[in-house]
Amino acid sequence: MITAGCDIGSLTGKVVIMEDEELISKIIIPATPKATQTATHAMDLALKEAKLDLDKIDYILGTGYGREKIPFANSSVTEISCHAMGAHWALPTLRTVIDIGGQDNKVISVDDRGKVKDFVMNDKCAAGAGRFLEVMAAALGLKLEELGPIGLESKEPAIITSQCTVFAETEVVSLIADDIKLADIVSGINKSVAERIISQVKKIRWEKDIAVTGGVGKNTGVVSFLEAALEMIKRVPVDPQLVGAIGAAVIAKDLLTDGVQN
Repeated sequence: MITAGCDIGSLTGKVVIMEDEELISKIIIPATPKATQTATHAMDLALKEAKLDLDKIDYILGTGYGREKIPFANSSVTEISCHAMGAHWALPTLRTVIDIGGQDNKVISVDDRGKVKDFVMNDKCAAGAGRFLEVMAAALGLKLEELGPIGLESKEPAIITSQCTVFAETEVVSLIADDIKLADIVSGINKSVAERIISQVKKIRWEKDIAVTGGVGKNTGVVSFLEAALEMIKRVPVDPQLVGAIGAAVIAKDLLTDGVQN
């Protein structure tokens, strides 16, 4: 049985193809302004990597910000359900998932089957999400992937007080003008993101064995602050950015097993 998950977010498009829940192809590309274009290009690359034609996939499930714009998907499911299932597939002991995406973040309580028990979501502002970090990296003249390792070099994180991306960027510019060490500024940015997530975690009944998924799960600085505060953080044994797409592919298999027709 071959299934695929197509996760179209605000910043990236992800596709995984699985055969009986074994990963045979995985692709991450930058998102374009049109979700349909992003999905099509990502799927083409995934099919090429798997050496398959589209008609050989038994079921394709869409998820993410652009899930309703995927022309070849058989159906779609929210990214909340997909991140829960994908994290469960990667680490079955997980009971809490922190998904930090490009524009929003969610804290999800998961049962022993990978189903969502409860969740809280912050989608009012990009602060605390990937877009916030992207803007901060640009203000510092850094690549997004540099924020994690550079921040870990700091012993005294700078204080970033603003909850707004625009005002926080102004703070960062002022810190640069005051000759604050780059590592301290970066660490302060990572810490501010982690603190927003921690306050969100406290709004839900969370349990030990927590994983961070989504693109920000790659930021070792943010994850380190979360580890220090929550203590039970575990690293998923796959790219955290692919967890939603993996969950979609696993759910697609379950739908086929339950007799859902294309």
